[in-house]
Amino acid sequence: MRLCVCVLFVGVGLWTAGAPARADEAWSWFDSGKLLATGGVSEIEGAGGGGLANWALITGYGTRDSLGANLYYTAVPLPDYSLQSAGAAIGLDDRLEVSYAWQEFDTENVGALLGLGHGFRFHQNIFGAKLKLMGDAVYDQDSWVPQISVGLQHKENDRAAVIAAVGGKQSVGTDYYLAISKLFLAQSLLVNATLRETKANQLGLLGFGGDKHNEYSSQFEGSIAYLLSRSFAIGAEFRTKPSNLSIAHEDDAWDLFAAYFFNKNLSATLAYTDLGNIVIRDHQQGAYLSLQAGL
Repeated sequence: MRLCVCVLFVGVGLWTAGAPARADEAWSWFDSGKLLATGGVSEIEGAGGGGLANWALITGYGTRDSLGANLYYTAVPLPDYSLQSAGAAIGLDDRLEVSYAWQEFDTENVGALLGLGHGFRFHQNIFGAKLKLMGDAVYDQDSWVPQISVGLQHKENDRAAVIAAVGGKQSVGTDYYLAISKLFLAQSLLVNATLRETKANQLGLLGFGGDKHNEYSSQFEGSIAYLLSRSFAIGAEFRTKPSNLSIAHEDDAWDLFAAYFFNKNLSATLAYTDLGNIVIRDHQQGAYLSLQAGL
């Protein structure tokens, strides 16, 4: 699965980078008019933004009256678990974004300790939508008004019985968010803040709600990114998470990342991430690698 996805992404990136004139004509509705890197990368749940945090930016490089699109694959190997995610997103008229993500969370040796069996896996489908309300992060440089978007992510987990056994209340849930992004081109700096209403346990991989809390709570996502060049960005992200389950306290997450944009069709992100405690294992820190191909 991982190898196939990686090969697909590289193939799409190379094909689009060298597509002949007839392909340009066939794909003329993708104008790729945004500046390099302003399409962002793919968040772990499929939306356009950073790796952990959702941004107000609409995915892809399409401007008004055109389309943008991305495919992505992300791997997060941790000391006691592993997470992988793959998906796609489309931006319509730089106004509306729709996305889909598939996630797999592998409990590896911890699964056996919990009585689930070695390598027990949770899977999750995430369907997202984002609408830009006002502002333009790229072109509104003469104004302090940021780009503001609202969105939702509907998540469906395939392990309802296990989720109930650990105290989770639902295997299906929906997150709602308000994202604010401001790009300072003269300073090569992007700042983002997102407020998310959620019941999700470990991003929804352990269900929604719990024996401690079963109400929506407000959580924060923040990002700062600095462009060292037109193609290379570094930055940091922070994301708070609710702690709904008695089985283990859930910690906040953060990362330090570097993203390289080979062109508007292919980019790669490498990060060091800390997801904190996950069930009976603390200090879940490790690499974050993501590949994105698109238009």
